[in-house]
Amino acid sequence: MKIAVYGATGAIGSAIVAEARARGHEVTGISRRGTDARDHLTGDALDADLATAVAEKHDVVVSAIGPSRAADDGTRFADSIANLVATLGDRRLVVVGGAGSLTVDGVRLVDTPQFPDIYKAEALKGADTLALLRAAADDVDWTYLSPAPVILPGERTGSYKVELETPAGDQISIPDYAVALVDEIEQPQHVRQRFTVAN
Repeated sequence: MKIAVYGATGAIGSAIVAEARARGHEVTGISRRGTDARDHLTGDALDADLATAVAEKHDVVVSAIGPSRAADDGTRFADSIANLVATLGDRRLVVVGGAGSLTVDGVRLVDTPQFPDIYKAEALKGADTLALLRAAADDVDWTYLSPAPVILPGERTGSYKVELETPAGDQISIPDYAVALVDEIEQPQHVRQRFTVAN
């Protein structure tokens, strides 16, 4: 399978690239910073021409980009996801999402008093992109994967628990998050859905 990964040089994006390549997939990494790594493009998810060309040459497009914590980030993140949707054609889009929009007793985590202020702005931007995907036309093939509330480096166990709208647990390792995402690419279970994973 041919898989394109935007944000391929980030902690989560690079883990997804490594996991997919280890399974024999043909992976193209894309990032604004660029790298000398094989099969890598320097580019921006906001570039419509690039996004169109990438989608045409791949079976699945993965967005592992994230919203900035900068106060002046504006709509750049949402616009990037919207551009990937608009240029997707009949390909599949899998989005690395945030945990802030997960709910407990009907309340989003980002709206709870204990949610850390430092992460609130980016969590709200992540929630906006989930809403954007849910409002997309019926022929848009998307999946949004939220991590557990805590995602951090750790061991690749190859196992994880799944839920849809509520946290499946407190944390997940980055390698196991990548396992779950590539599993979903290989065997789609959550088409036009958000799901979440935890160890």
